[in-house]
Amino acid sequence: MNEIEARIKKLNQLLHEYGHAYYVLDQPVVADGVYDQLMQELIALEQANPSLIYPDSPTQRVGGQVLERFIKVTHDTPMLSLSNAFNEIDLQEFDRKIREQIGDKFSYVCELKIDGLAISLKYENGLFVRGATRGDGTVGEEITENLRTIHSIPLRLKDAISIEVRGEAYMPKKSFEALNEMRRKNEEDVFANPRNAAAGSLRQLDPKIAAKRHLATFIYAIGGDGESYGIDSHSEMLAYLTKQGFAINPTYKKCATIEEVWSFVEEWTAKRNDLAYEIDGIVIKVDRYAQQEELGYTAKSPRWAIAYKFPAEEVSTTLLDIDLTVGRTGVVTPTAILEPVQVAGTTVQRASLHNEDLIKEKDIRIGDRVIIRKAGDIIPQVVDVILAERKEDSIPYEMPENCPVCDTQLVRIEGEVALRCVNPSCFAQVAESIKHFVSRNAMNIDGLGEKVVEQLLKASLITNVSDLYELKREQLLELERFGERSAEKLVTAIEASKDNSLEKLLVGLGIRHIGEKAAQIIAAEFGSMARVMEATEEELTAIFEIGDKMATSLVQYFTNEGAQKVIEHLQTVGVNMTYKGRPTTQIIESDSLFAGKTIVLTGKLTQLTRSEAKAKIEALGGTVTGSVSKKTDLVIVGEDAGSKLTKAEQLGIAVWTEQQFLEQL
Repeated sequence: MNEIEARIKKLNQLLHEYGHAYYVLDQPVVADGVYDQLMQELIALEQANPSLIYPDSPTQRVGGQVLERFIKVTHDTPMLSLSNAFNEIDLQEFDRKIREQIGDKFSYVCELKIDGLAISLKYENGLFVRGATRGDGTVGEEITENLRTIHSIPLRLKDAISIEVRGEAYMPKKSFEALNEMRRKNEEDVFANPRNAAAGSLRQLDPKIAAKRHLATFIYAIGGDGESYGIDSHSEMLAYLTKQGFAINPTYKKCATIEEVWSFVEEWTAKRNDLAYEIDGIVIKVDRYAQQEELGYTAKSPRWAIAYKFPAEEVSTTLLDIDLTVGRTGVVTPTAILEPVQVAGTTVQRASLHNEDLIKEKDIRIGDRVIIRKAGDIIPQVVDVILAERKEDSIPYEMPENCPVCDTQLVRIEGEVALRCVNPSCFAQVAESIKHFVSRNAMNIDGLGEKVVEQLLKASLITNVSDLYELKREQLLELERFGERSAEKLVTAIEASKDNSLEKLLVGLGIRHIGEKAAQIIAAEFGSMARVMEATEEELTAIFEIGDKMATSLVQYFTNEGAQKVIEHLQTVGVNMTYKGRPTTQIIESDSLFAGKTIVLTGKLTQLTRSEAKAKIEALGGTVTGSVSKKTDLVIVGEDAGSKLTKAEQLGIAVWTEQQFLEQL
């Protein structure tokens, strides 16, 4: 190694150490001037010796290239959402369910819930290679170059490990105030809150703009199997990530009881405004991984974690009007049009009124002074009327008898509170169903926004979702705001969506009660649209996590002649009708010993990681779940197997050692 190469390596090392001390530990070890001087020396040496520029060099945090678009990426393991708690009773109920399943010998970890943008960071052999947004939990957008600009994200880890971690990118309050002050001086729109500012910064196509926003991160999880890294609990994982160089929020606490959890919640509810960053609640998790696995998951979220949301802020304003919208299922939803007011950091002009019953129950009238609250600090709602300020000439509000869009008489189905338009050709319903079909969580067709969908409908180019696949570039060019490039991009995006796996199509069809998780389970079980359409309620409810409402709704949907014609047309134009994930129908129907079996892994495996064992089982047509039940076919046990082994023995379920499992493989 020559003298110049040695100096470049030394500068890299020093600048990483000094940057980590400053941005992660908040304990500067050299003056800013010293850091800047070393950085300038490194820049000069790299410019003179470009072959010696390393991928993790501190000079590479901001690249010079502006991106054309963000690429979709699939997370190695899904980024799950959490169920919510809003008071102490909700937390006690969460605690009760956990104790019923795993007993009393466990502890919680409480962490501050950062109000930012969820991110995933991927490292290979210790080097940062990819960063992405959460997206729909399965597929996000790659924002690697923007994330490189955040100094608290290490470009190289302490150990040469391959790992995917999850966390939150946020904008500190000082950075937010400075950004908005600059935007005011430039006569630009200001950001409503730090969360929006952080999300907007990371979705800039120019990394240099993101670099100027001074974002930060807190990392709080490993994607996949923590046991692969010799970690047995969430608290151990936080220590491990700290050792690797990640910024971990130091404000967390292990709690033995739900009473201790509530004390932590009360403490930080009172102190939240003293922090240098925004938080919107507290996340509570069962600490040990083995117990997390035993508790398992619902269709939407883990049973071993919950997010407590801070009480919503309430303000008063004037109700100017009530707007009526018709959804894709025909439900007519009233929305309050308000005199603009600040609520929880954002300007609110519209708020939910839920339905006709709420309006009558609270006697809400146009012109009233009303109380506005943000449910979970997200959705504005009208919660009450200030009767003392009501005008003398106000009159009660009456919902219309006919659809505000197509003028069809509205009906109220027995047992429901909503008014519905039952005209399947209603413009609003058709438009909403198409918007849902093309949305990110469904068929994910870029370029088909709300205005474009309505434009296509008004031009009679489409009447339902299947018509999208008959669109031609020449037809689009005749519409306003469409040029050669935009028309070509849209046709290409529509064509690409034909290759989506079956579960995306099931979500896109908008079947009541069938969300993303349920669609994936059903698609994996049956393998093809033809089999799903033939499925009986008994077959569906026999599937783990598919309930009666889901089964009834699915069967009813596919008996509808209109739905059958749409699916037939989709198939004719080439939309994929099969499941592309694991296990496929072919694998399940094979003669594999694991095909169609529900299997639980417990204890510490010594020859395979948990992820490797799970992947092998799924490749052979089996399903791995986190908890033992009567539906479990086999339990594979490693060292220190606990309550899952006991429960399997009590239920008479087959138990194998890791060695038996390997022999069968």
